[in-house]
Order: sequence, then C-alpha cells, then structure tokens
Amino acid sequence: MTDSVLDCRGVVRRFNEGASTLEVLHGIDLVVRPAERVAIIGSSGSGKTTLLQIMGGLDEPDEGQVFIHGEAMHGTDETTKGDLRNRYIGFVYQFHHLLPEFTAEENVAMPLMIRREPRAAAIDKARELLSRVGLGERLHHKPGELSGGERQRAAVARALITRPQLVLADEPTGNLDSGNGEHVLQLMLELNQELKTSLVIVTHDHSIAARMDRVLVLEDGTLKTPD
Repeated sequence: MTDSVLDCRGVVRRFNEGASTLEVLHGIDLVVRPAERVAIIGSSGSGKTTLLQIMGGLDEPDEGQVFIHGEAMHGTDETTKGDLRNRYIGFVYQFHHLLPEFTAEENVAMPLMIRREPRAAAIDKARELLSRVGLGERLHHKPGELSGGERQRAAVARALITRPQLVLADEPTGNLDSGNGEHVLQLMLELNQELKTSLVIVTHDHSIAARMDRVLVLEDGTLKTPD
C-alpha cells in the first residue's frame, strides 16, 4: 500500500435532503502515486469538493476508507487525523484562507510551528519559500496588504512548507485573473517536480486539467476516464 500516497477505497458519501437521501459519491476508488499530478473535473454540484475534503480527512465518508501513505485517515480521532494532515498533506483553496492578523511569513510558518518546530527555524524556512514564490519583499505584509495573486502564492507556499507528500487543491486559480492564475499554476507544477509532491487538483478548467498526468471526470457519483 505504501507505494501509493493516496488510496481511496469504496468511498460513499450521502446527504439527507428532507425525507430523501442523496448519494453524491458511489464507491469511489482512486490511487495516486508519488509525484503524480491528477485533475478531477466535473460539473458544479457533482461532488468534487466533497471528495477532496474526504481525501484530506475534513469530511467523513459514509462507507469506504482513505489511506494516506498507508495510514488510515478515517475511523480515527481528530487528533490522529490532524497529525496525518500535518505530516502528509497540504491544502490550497480557491480562497487563500490566510489568517488576517499574521504576516505572510507567519502564515507560511504556521504549519511548522504547529509541529512544534522552533519559531526562528520555521520563520527562516518560510522566508526561503516565500522568496522562491516571488514574495521575498512582502514577508512582513499582512494578507490585507497583498494583492489577490500574492495572497494565493503565499497560500501555495504555506501548503508546501512542510514538504507534504500530497497537495489537495480546490479550484486554486478560480479567484484569479488569467495572468495571476497562470503564475500560481506554474508555481504549483514546478514545486510538484522539485519536491516530488503528488498533486490532486479539482477544477472546472479543462486547460488546467490538460497539464496534469491524468484526468478523471466525476460524473453520476463515480470517477471515469474522459472519452
């Protein structure tokens, strides 16, 4: 199992809608290999974000299991899930989710400090990675003082600061103009190669999907290879 970074087995997710039950995911199976880049596309409301949240342990499947580097994500307590996320997974969302009261370097260093890494060492690593993403002059700026593209680059740096084995990205360029979107995507692809981090991107943008190693369509609750 450990030759996979992510292994979803028979994942089912249901939601109650009044007296009826809607099954959004019908037994999803997916294996992601080290350094692989996978795009998941599908129409709005098809369950792409739900699947991504289950992969990252942010939502519980009704049936099935998710393994991260061979370790079970579900059926464990929140502390264990949080530890797995911190050790193995980075998240990038459409909206940056940076903490407004902290500077760029503090936001990026946060996952390392959660790991109890000394603050000075965490800040040094954050500065190095922020310089790598073109924000070396913006270290002490808070999110409100950064442009949209800069905030998203800082969010990418935060996702990658722990050198995770897997990055889960939900429409990571969806809130950006085409120029900034291309910059952020190119950055993610470069760091995927450099750090050998697996990348799963949920997107509605077929031009982004075309740059991944593999494209899957979430349709009628199942993952399919596009025609």
